Amino acid sequence: MADLATPFGRATIALALLAVDPKGLGGMAIRARSGPVRDALTDMFGAIPLPRTRLHPAVTDSALYGGLDLSATLSSDHFVTERGLLANPSALVLAMAERTTSELAARLALTLDEGRGHCLIALDEGSEDDETLPAALAERMAFAIDLNDVPLGDVTGFGPDAEELEDARAMLATVQTGPEDLGRIVGLCADFGVGSGRGALFALRAARANAALEGRSKITDEDIATGCALVLSHRATQFPAPQEDETEEPPPDPKAESDDPDDQDQDSLELPDELLLEAVRALIPDDLLARIAAQKARRGKGSGTGAKKKGNRRGRPLPSRPGRLGDGARIDIVGTLRAAAPWQTIRAQASPKSAGLYIRPSDIRVKRYEDRSDRLLIFAVDASGSAALARLAEAKGAVELLLAQAYARRDHVALVAFRGTVAEVLLPPTRSLVQTKRRLASLPGGGGTPLAAGLQAALHMADQAGRRGLTPTLALLTDGRANIALDGTANRPLAAEDAQRVARGLRMAGLDGVVIDTGNRPEKALESLAQTLGAAYLPLPRANAERLSQAVSDVLG
Repeated sequence: MADLATPFGRATIALALLAVDPKGLGGMAIRARSGPVRDALTDMFGAIPLPRTRLHPAVTDSALYGGLDLSATLSSDHFVTERGLLANPSALVLAMAERTTSELAARLALTLDEGRGHCLIALDEGSEDDETLPAALAERMAFAIDLNDVPLGDVTGFGPDAEELEDARAMLATVQTGPEDLGRIVGLCADFGVGSGRGALFALRAARANAALEGRSKITDEDIATGCALVLSHRATQFPAPQEDETEEPPPDPKAESDDPDDQDQDSLELPDELLLEAVRALIPDDLLARIAAQKARRGKGSGTGAKKKGNRRGRPLPSRPGRLGDGARIDIVGTLRAAAPWQTIRAQASPKSAGLYIRPSDIRVKRYEDRSDRLLIFAVDASGSAALARLAEAKGAVELLLAQAYARRDHVALVAFRGTVAEVLLPPTRSLVQTKRRLASLPGGGGTPLAAGLQAALHMADQAGRRGLTPTLALLTDGRANIALDGTANRPLAAEDAQRVARGLRMAGLDGVVIDTGNRPEKALESLAQTLGAAYLPLPRANAERLSQAVSDVLG
C-alpha cells in the first residue's frame, strides 16, 4: 500500500478504496493542473469497476438525461429519443470542475444521492483564488486530493492489482464494524469540527474498504486511521483543543490493579485515540483557519465577480426559452426544430396538401446569453488618528497589488479616505496603475474619525458605478472608533448611529463587502457594523499591504 505521508500516495490509496466501494464512497475531487502528475493518476482510473463517462461543465440536460434525437427524427417519420449519459451506472469524470454551475452541481448531487451506482471524479484545475468545485457537490464525495505542488519524482505506481481489488469487493459485505468504531469516528468529527454526517459515514465506509483490501474481516485501528485521515482532513474546520496536563496525578488505586488481560486490553484503547487524532491532524494544511475564514466570508456572495446580466447578444450561452420573433430576439434554429419535430406527423396529417416542415409560433425558441459586468472595488480607508500614515501606506500598497490583477479579473479600483470631518475621493475608479501611483503619491492623515461620512461617500460612488454598469464592492479599513457625526460635530453616540444608518443603506443597495478591523484589538462596534452591512468581518491588526490584498482577494474572490 502507498504512503499516506505524500499527496500522491494518498491519492493512490483513495483511488484504491474508491475502486473497492465506488457507490458507497461517492467519488473524489482532484485539484491539479493538467500535466504529467495528473495524467499518471488518471491512467489509474481503470481500476474502478465502472465504465467511464466524461462530462463537461457546459453539458446540457438533454445530454445528461436523454431526449430528442433531432437528426434521426427529421430523417424518419417518427419520434426518436437518445439515451442520456446518466442512464447507466458509470464513473463520471468531470473535467474543469471549478467551472461547474450551481445547476449542474445540483443535478450531479441528486444523481449521487439517488444511489444508482454512479461515482464522480472531479478534476479541479483552478488556482488558489479561482472558482472552486461547489461545496454541495464536494460534500458528496469522500476524498479530496491536492496535487498542484507534487513533483514528478513523487509519482508512484498503483498498489493493488485487479485480482486483489476483485477479492476486496467480494469481501466488503462481510467486513464487520461495531458501535464503538462509529463512536470513535464521530468523536473525531467533533474534535475537528466536521458537522456533516456524511463525513462520519464516508470515514466508516473508507475504513471498511481498507479492511477488505487488506483481507481483514473486522476493521482495526489502522483502518479507522486511514479512513479518517483521507476523509476528515479536508473537511476539518478547527484544530482539536490540546488536552490540559494534570499537574498532580492521583495515586493509583490498588483495587483497580488487575492481571486480567481483558482489563489490560480495555486500558490500551486510550493510546489509539491519540494516534487517530495525530493521523488526521498531520494531513491538515497549516493555513486551515485562513481558508475557513475566507470560505465563511464568501458564503452567499457568489464567486466575487461582477453581477450577471442576461441578454440575447453576447456572453455565455444559456438554454433557449420559448419566445417570439421581434424586439431584437434571435431565434435558436436548433432549439426550434427540436420543439417542432415531435409534432410533424400529426401536423402533416392535419395539412396533407402542404409539404416540408411545420413550424408553429409555440415552437419558436430564442437565444439567451449571460454576461458579467466589470467589478469596482472601493477601498474606504480610515485616515484619522496617530496610525493614519501607516494605514494609508498599507492601503496604497494593497491597491497597487490588487491592480496588478485587475486586467485578468476585470476589476476597477477606487480609494476613499475619511478624516477630520469629511471624506475625500483620493482615487476615482480606474484600472491604470500609473494613475494610481500618481494619485496616491501624497496621502493626508490625522484628525477625527467620520466613519459615517466615509460610508456615505462609498455609497455615492457605488451608486454612480451601478449607473455605469459596474458591480461595486466595498472594502472598509478602520479601527471602528467613530467620533464625528455626519453634521460634523464631535459626538460618539450620534456618530455610531449615523454609521449604522448609512450601513443599512449600503446593505439595501446590495453591496458585497468586507470590513477589515485594523485596531490592536477586535472592536465590538465594528463587528456589529459589519453585520449591519451584511459584510465579512476580519480583524487584522498590524496587517501589511500583502496581507491586506490577500485578505480582500480571499474574501471577495
